[in-house]
Amino acid sequence: MYRDPVQSLEPLPSRPAAIRALRVGMIGIGTVGSGTFRVLARNQAEIAGRAGRPIELAMVAARNLVRAAAIVGADVPLTDEPLRVATHPDVDVVVEVAGGTGPAREWVLAAIAHGKHVVTANKALLAVHGAEIFAAARRHGVAVAYEGAVAVSIPIVKALREGLAANRIEWVAGIINGTTNFILSKMEGEGLDFAAALAQAQALGYAEADPAFDIEGIDAAHKLTLLAANAFGTSVRLADVQVQGITALQRVDVACAEQLGYRIKLLGVARRREEGVELRVQPALVPASHLMAHVNGSMNAVMVKGDASGVTMYYGAGAGSEQTASAVIADLVDVARLDGTHAAQRVPHLGFHVHAMSELPVLPRAAACCAHYLRVPLHAASHVEAVSGWLAGQQVPVQQVALAAAQPGMGAQVLVLTQPVRQGAMDLALHALQAHPSVAGKVAALCVEALA
Repeated sequence: MYRDPVQSLEPLPSRPAAIRALRVGMIGIGTVGSGTFRVLARNQAEIAGRAGRPIELAMVAARNLVRAAAIVGADVPLTDEPLRVATHPDVDVVVEVAGGTGPAREWVLAAIAHGKHVVTANKALLAVHGAEIFAAARRHGVAVAYEGAVAVSIPIVKALREGLAANRIEWVAGIINGTTNFILSKMEGEGLDFAAALAQAQALGYAEADPAFDIEGIDAAHKLTLLAANAFGTSVRLADVQVQGITALQRVDVACAEQLGYRIKLLGVARRREEGVELRVQPALVPASHLMAHVNGSMNAVMVKGDASGVTMYYGAGAGSEQTASAVIADLVDVARLDGTHAAQRVPHLGFHVHAMSELPVLPRAAACCAHYLRVPLHAASHVEAVSGWLAGQQVPVQQVALAAAQPGMGAQVLVLTQPVRQGAMDLALHALQAHPSVAGKVAALCVEALA
């Protein structure tokens, strides 16, 4: 009934046989750089087929040239001067995988000023200097791509900017630091305390000798700023993130959360509310039946709620040489496809074209709203009702009250789950609760996230 008109079956004209390769200059040949080199070499045919042109390594900058030569061989020119790579006329795109925020900023801005696209896995660089770098890229008509900076092998930036482009994003929440997730998994699964779990993470190479960047939540905050900017069309605003790490978390709270049917995860949460945006990194209770509660070890996961899509979830490795290289090379493929494309027709750096971006207010800590878990040490188990009644009198909406299961060396403890309440009101109630005559020690408090 419905017939298409007969069309000629003449073959389509083929592309020219010789297409110039995309020439990559790499700054850094450590864990990520070496992985990028290996994957580029191993999968060169597949990568070229997707990119429409070959991608070749044209130059590498490294501190240790002997080590670099052992990785890339004799055919790739080497230098110990990163600015030479950033400004060299034979380089089309600079891959910055050296890390840090000082010299890396200089190299990236130099590359942009010389008309070169930039690919980076450096989340700290973009969280601290992103506004300056993206503005420079717009002025010079080049792209800055950074999929590997946010969740390693998980293509969450592409999902937010392209796959979910039809949506008004309501919230983004994720386990976006593999080191802390490994530690929390050990505390839950093996009953280790924080110090023992951290030592194991360091022994296995999941944590650095100085792990502060991870365990204090700073790394997750860097990533959350990039997720929030792409979700809501705002600038990168690291200074506005409320950050709490896991260093003060006690094994007893992991056990008590389990008793209540929850697991504790370090979450980065960006949530849009009528009055502004919440940006929080903190350990939080997640229902044990929730998919996010089953993200264990060094794995990462990000959930996004869009008004049309509903909740979607993205899961994958949170660390690794070739895992990060997967994202870096995906960015290189995107850059290779840009040939001849005007900057205005490309996917914007932060998902929204600059004229459509807005500075949504970021809510202060006191205005954030979530349900809460409280663990209250008591002088005697008989004081449970006194504490729960006092909380109700403070207009803290209580959802559940239970005595904690007995643990060695631990006195009576009452566990409280509240309904969602503003953090400011909760802080006032906690301060007053600490002085209650029935309370025998420091009250522990954590947010509860339903992620629904």
